[in-house]
Amino acid sequence: MATGPALPLLPEPLPLGELSDPLLVDPGPRLLRAVVEAYREVAPALVDPTVGDLASGESKGRDSTQVDHLPTLRVLAGESAIDAAAAGFRSASRLAALLDDGAVDLRVLDAPQPNPVLAGDETGFALIGGENDDAPAGDDESTVDGGTDRDRRWHRVGDDASLRGRYGPDFADAELYRLRTPSRRRVYGGFASRCDKSVAVAVLRALDAPTDPTGADDSPGPTAGPDPEETRIRTYAVGAREEVLDRTLRRACEDAGLGSPSTFTRIKRLLRESDLIETASESQPVGRPRERLVARGALAAAETAEETVAAVRGVTE
Repeated sequence: MATGPALPLLPEPLPLGELSDPLLVDPGPRLLRAVVEAYREVAPALVDPTVGDLASGESKGRDSTQVDHLPTLRVLAGESAIDAAAAGFRSASRLAALLDDGAVDLRVLDAPQPNPVLAGDETGFALIGGENDDAPAGDDESTVDGGTDRDRRWHRVGDDASLRGRYGPDFADAELYRLRTPSRRRVYGGFASRCDKSVAVAVLRALDAPTDPTGADDSPGPTAGPDPEETRIRTYAVGAREEVLDRTLRRACEDAGLGSPSTFTRIKRLLRESDLIETASESQPVGRPRERLVARGALAAAETAEETVAAVRGVTE
């Protein structure tokens, strides 16, 4: 049975459960991604459920067969580091899953510290990584100095039990970080409830499709995924491919945490101006006619998630 998430420290990984009330201060983007990956390894159904998991209804979140208890990690991080670590839908949705579950409590650090710090009630230490630890990276498989983020390790330096008391008040006073990207579970739920499961599956498959038209990001392991604007465009395009009612699609997008109905008014305009969608009016016995979305051109011809993404590539303000 899994023992819980462990950070990749040297000389050996450190299970977070060994620390009482752990607090991580000022991690760089790669260390933040390492935290998310540590949780994903022991609770993949929570952090990064597959389309099959969600469609089958077998995955409900935490899986007791994988881990009995996920420790709560309090994180005080710079906003720029969080933004870099959560760039792209896939990376951000994993973090969102941990925030929704309460496994990670993420707050914004006002001023950078000399080094990242990991502290519990009884011990604390600095974390020293490679010289390029804070360099931006496109995804959690990025190559850096011949290795990848998953190869990255940090050295623990010192043993100072006062660190938790020093940074604890700062954490308590800090603002919560408001992540604007939803988890995969929320996206699936929003579309499954407002539309149906087939639409929810199609949306996630489109969001999972490679972003790079050359296929350069279609390497083993997940990429960071589309940015928020591309995420909304892909989602609305799927709705048109599935001929969803315009009002229903907007409400599903809102339920899924992807944006307000007014946000998708702009997305609809962009796709219409690109001649990729139109609407068909449907009369009702009572009230105004309903508008059903209909795909046009390359979007109408798309048969796979990859072709759908290719059809809307380049759609922008």
